[in-house]
Amino acid sequence: MSFNFALILFWLMVFTGAVWLADLLILKRRRETKAAAALAQFDATSQFQEKDANLEDKRRALRDSILRQPAWIEFPAGFFPVILVVFLLRSFLFEPFRIPSGSMIPTLQVGDLILVNKFSYGIRLPIVNTKIIDSGHPERGDVMVFRFPKDPSIDYIKRVIGVPGDRIVYRNKKLEINGVAVPEEALPDYFDSDRVLYSKQFRETLPSSGHEVSNNILNDDDHSPVIVPDSYPNRDNCVYSENDTVLSCTVPAGNYFMMGDNRDNSEDSRYWGFVPDQNIVGKAFFIWMNFGNIKRIGSFQ
Repeated sequence: MSFNFALILFWLMVFTGAVWLADLLILKRRRETKAAAALAQFDATSQFQEKDANLEDKRRALRDSILRQPAWIEFPAGFFPVILVVFLLRSFLFEPFRIPSGSMIPTLQVGDLILVNKFSYGIRLPIVNTKIIDSGHPERGDVMVFRFPKDPSIDYIKRVIGVPGDRIVYRNKKLEINGVAVPEEALPDYFDSDRVLYSKQFRETLPSSGHEVSNNILNDDDHSPVIVPDSYPNRDNCVYSENDTVLSCTVPAGNYFMMGDNRDNSEDSRYWGFVPDQNIVGKAFFIWMNFGNIKRIGSFQ
């Protein structure tokens, strides 16, 4: 997205909350005072009138008409609780995202609607994204949503390949972490119906804290291994050698090295550098809907 939905939601919450609070503390009391005066006058005049069977109904209708919220108060005040709950859930618990591209195929497909855990890597203040409670850190193999370092208004999703201190080498489309080649198991070729072509598919196993994470990756035989990088912070932590076909990076403190599972069709840390901790949004963990294929609903890794 090219706009800050969280900021829009925040200002909607502020506006509707201000209307709700003003009505609760001031405007509602004014209506009650006005209604009390009107009812007193009604009672004073009605005692001189002939007996009316509908007198009580008229009195109730008068009271309700005066106490009723005007439309400019009713709608904002009515939406405030809903917006507040959505804002809190989205800011501190779970946030929905839609997969816009094929960079994470075969793990995630275009159109997958996913949920992101906002507290796996620490509780952060909304809008400013400042961490206030440290509840964990990204691990190798996690699928993570983050703000694109070159344009923080855009959310990206990739897999964590390197954590702070790791030495990442990508040579001839093969991955090494801290001097150890990442195991790959060849799988049947993957057919991409959108591009109408087959890609080489492998089962990759990444080392993580106390366990291993396995996921499928894709490589295209006809795709050049040349990596053409941009300039980026901590660029001197990376070396591009052998005509830019070999990448070697040491992940700096407070940063992460990210790659898409669709390796030859992913713009990631190989090209634009590291993801700083302050750009982290959360850990993606569940597909809650894909309108083109409801069988995809479920968890993934």
